[in-house]
Amino acid sequence: MQTYGRIPVTFVSGEGSWLLDDEGRRYLDCLTGLAVVSVGHANPRVGAAAADQLGRLVHVSNLFFTTPMIELADRLTRLSGLDRVFFANCGATANEAAIKLARRWGRLNRGDGCFEVISLLDSFHGRTLATLAATGQPAKQATFAPLPPGFRQVPAGDIGALRQAISPATAAVMVETTQGEGGVVPLPAEYLVAVRQLCDELGILLIVDDVQAGVGRTGTWFSWQRLGFEPDIATVAKALANGLPIGACLAREEVAASFRPGDHATTFGGGPVVCAAAMAVLDEIEDRHLLANCLARSSQFVEEVAVLPRVSAVRGRGLLLGVVLTAPIAGDVARLALDQGLVVNAVRDDVIRLAPPLTIDSDEVTEAVRRLAVALAAVS
Repeated sequence: MQTYGRIPVTFVSGEGSWLLDDEGRRYLDCLTGLAVVSVGHANPRVGAAAADQLGRLVHVSNLFFTTPMIELADRLTRLSGLDRVFFANCGATANEAAIKLARRWGRLNRGDGCFEVISLLDSFHGRTLATLAATGQPAKQATFAPLPPGFRQVPAGDIGALRQAISPATAAVMVETTQGEGGVVPLPAEYLVAVRQLCDELGILLIVDDVQAGVGRTGTWFSWQRLGFEPDIATVAKALANGLPIGACLAREEVAASFRPGDHATTFGGGPVVCAAAMAVLDEIEDRHLLANCLARSSQFVEEVAVLPRVSAVRGRGLLLGVVLTAPIAGDVARLALDQGLVVNAVRDDVIRLAPPLTIDSDEVTEAVRRLAVALAAVS
C-alpha cells in the first residue's frame, strides 16, 4: 500500500552480517531490519529450533500452555528480574499490553479517574492508535487525529516538567532509555533514576519500552540493567526471535495481578515456533558471549566513526548508535551507503542509525566504517 515509499533493493538471502540481493550483490548489514536480526542472518541455531518446533506443534492458542512458551517465560523473568509475562506479536502490541495493564492497575489502586500515561517528546512507542498517542512525535500523529485520550508528553531530561505534569489521573510514566526513532538519543542515567524515584514518591508506575534497546542491544540483557534502576513494567520485541514476530510485556507480580481473566488476549502471542526461536536467540547471546562483543564493537564503532569528515558526534549505547552529521544530509548518506553495499538508515535529517548484529566482528566494523566514509565523501 505504498506506506514505505520507494523500495530500492530486493534481498533474497543472508548470512551473518551480510545480505544478498536478487542481482547477486552483497551488502554489509548495519541495520538488521531495524535492530531485529541480532544473532545474524540465517542463524543455524535459530533456524534449527524453529524448524524442529514447526514439525512438532505450531499453534494451540493461549487457551493452553506449550512447552516453549513456559520455558521462554521462565527465562525472561529470570533475566529481567520481573515476575510475569504476556506474550504479544510485536513491539506495538507489547506496548498496548503495557498501557492496558497500567490503566487497569490505576483504576484498581487509585480510582476510576486514574488512566493517564505520560511519555516523552521525541519518543516512539508504536503505530497502533494507542501507542501512536503515546508517541511524542506530532508529525506522526497528525495524520490520524483524533487520537485516543489519556496521553501526554513532556520534554525528555526535564524532571521538573514531569513532576508538574503528573496528576491524580496519572497511572504511569513510559520511557525509552535510548530514544531510537527519536534520533538515537540516550537519556542520562541520572535522569532515569530520578524518574524512578519520582514515580515511587508519587505512587505511580514506571514503564520501560525496551523494544529496540532490549535483548542485548545495549550490552546487557535489558537496557536498564546498567543504568541503576528497575521498571514496574517493561516491553521487548524486535530482537527476541531474530526476525520472527514476537513481543513480550513483563511486569512485577503485584502489577501483573491487576489483569484478570478476559482483560487482554491475543490469538498468536507466545506461539511455540516463535518461542522456540527466541530461546535459541537467548542461548546464542549467552554461549557466544555476545553481550561482551556488543560493548567491544560499540567502542570500536565510536572510535573509528567519530574521526570521519562530516561527523560531529556518535551517540547511543551498545550497538544502537546514532552518527550525528554536521549537516542535514543523512538521507543522501544512507542512499549512497547502499550504493556502497552498506545498509544503514537516516533516523533524522542529520542522524544515521547503526544497529548491526551483535555477532559483527572487528574486521566487519572496519569495513562498515570504510564504506560509510566513502558515502560521506560522495555527498555533494
